[in-house]
Amino acid sequence: MDEMKQIVARNLRRLRNERKLSQEELAFRAKVDRSYISQLETGVYSPSVTMLGKLAKALGVEVGELLKPK
Repeated sequence: MDEMKQIVARNLRRLRNERKLSQEELAFRAKVDRSYISQLETGVYSPSVTMLGKLAKALGVEVGELLKPK
């Protein structure tokens, strides 16, 4: 898995868990399938810029939070 996929996957999982959201609830808020959230969190897929925006909005954060290396 490339570095950016790892960063997005880690941040997505961390932010979702910090907000005590299930993958299903986040998927509902972002209007995507739950399995897609799982695949993003495991690095199977890389989200598009549009999807990063949807996920950030659903999590209540700026897009940059999903891209920050920690």
